[in-house]
Amino acid sequence: MEASPPSDPRKQELLDLCGALLAQRRLIVASNRGPLEFHLNPDGNLQPRRGSGAVVTALSSIIQAFDFTWVANAMGEGDRRALEQAEGRHIQSPLPSQRVAMRYVVTPRRVYHKFYNIVCNPLLWFLHHYMWSAPYTPNIDNTVHDAWSNGYGPVNRAFADAIVSEVDQGAAHPIVMVHDYHLYLVAGMVRQALPQAIIQHFTHVPWPSPSSWHLLPDSMRSAICGSLCDADVAGFQSPWDVHNFLGTCHWFLKGAEIDYEASTVTVNGHRTLVRAYPVSIDVADVRRIASSPRALEYERRLESLCAEHTIVRVDRAEPSKNVVRSLRAYHIMLDRHPELHERVTFLAFLVPSRTHIRQYERYMDEVDGLIRTINDSFGRGDWRPIQVFHENNYTQAIAGMRLYDTLLVNPVVDGMSLVAKEGPVINTKNGVLLLSESSGAYGQLKEGALGVAPADLEGTAEALYQAITMSPEERERRATILKEAIKREDATHWLLSQLQDIAALAH
Repeated sequence: MEASPPSDPRKQELLDLCGALLAQRRLIVASNRGPLEFHLNPDGNLQPRRGSGAVVTALSSIIQAFDFTWVANAMGEGDRRALEQAEGRHIQSPLPSQRVAMRYVVTPRRVYHKFYNIVCNPLLWFLHHYMWSAPYTPNIDNTVHDAWSNGYGPVNRAFADAIVSEVDQGAAHPIVMVHDYHLYLVAGMVRQALPQAIIQHFTHVPWPSPSSWHLLPDSMRSAICGSLCDADVAGFQSPWDVHNFLGTCHWFLKGAEIDYEASTVTVNGHRTLVRAYPVSIDVADVRRIASSPRALEYERRLESLCAEHTIVRVDRAEPSKNVVRSLRAYHIMLDRHPELHERVTFLAFLVPSRTHIRQYERYMDEVDGLIRTINDSFGRGDWRPIQVFHENNYTQAIAGMRLYDTLLVNPVVDGMSLVAKEGPVINTKNGVLLLSESSGAYGQLKEGALGVAPADLEGTAEALYQAITMSPEERERRATILKEAIKREDATHWLLSQLQDIAALAH
């Protein structure tokens, strides 16, 4: 029985375009984590589960509709066991919502440790999110150089080899879509073996200013920029990231010709389109989760914690999300406006993140300490100014976002901040969005949001008060603007715009 056509004309356009491309060319997607993960049950049997992460969610429409290959790291013993049982290079997804064939990359654990725990996290992640303190960190010593040469490089090479081996001799030139900072060297390696392939690399994290790249040795930064410029399309989250990448190539990539107006980089005669594709959400899917019985049950429980005005934030508990400053701003507001005591509450849904990294552990300790201070200083009777949930429970967080009067999203810097797009489309209260001006989502949502500078405690405290005292008419006006902007540039728009650029190259 054939699936009924999608009601959204743009989704049908996406499926038609993707179908036309894949009728002529092979599609291969590569990312650190894939859409399928195997977990070992206590009885030793394998349990297939949908992989997590923004890449998987963003590509869900084509995962459900088309046959293609996804190359990803084997993330655990379950993936390795599944690969052994398959006795081959592919594992066709057993999940009914996926038509994808998995190609797992397996590297020695020591190599993967160097790749992920020394180079990807923290070196590159910290660089992209301005988290280094330049007078003191990073310290790129022999351990880091060794991890680059004997971890990051070999894992990227393993991915490139896996991609190349997927292309049959004499077959039509493939479309290769590579994702994120884990795989910066793959495009250059694939280009050497498959010069006629159409290669796109999309970076999900912010691209920092050229001056930040001075922290890395030239051998690293030139390899990264050079490989990305071997792609046909280098995609980023925002126009600001595009501008920063062009500037980085201008300063650090020898022989590069930069056309800022056309947004291209040409190296040795090869031209790379540099484009902004702001990643987004599947609005219908988020609303489906929000109206599920499980989410509605969470919502009923959370309602008892809400006050006359409820502030919500949903984040991974890590320094780049700026949780500490949001708590300090809330403290300032409560101190300045005692009339709000017992009328406002702050629900913080914080997902533990990278707990093995010392900086993250210290940051979480500071967050917990501030929460105790605020509750001890201002709490009275049954009123606790802050209620915190330390768990990875997406459905509960979705339920919380239905209930906010103010949604606070104030990262120091962020690729996109999808919470800022999820909240407004499911919220039931015409809630106000406070959004950091350095979030990737700000350019799309600034007309409906209250913008805050991430380090401005006074400004954030004032914006919280402004949101609490905003008229119902202004709240409704802003909420409408946000919903329309998010629906207009949703996940379908994100993927369609990329495939349109790829199709233009294919022809």
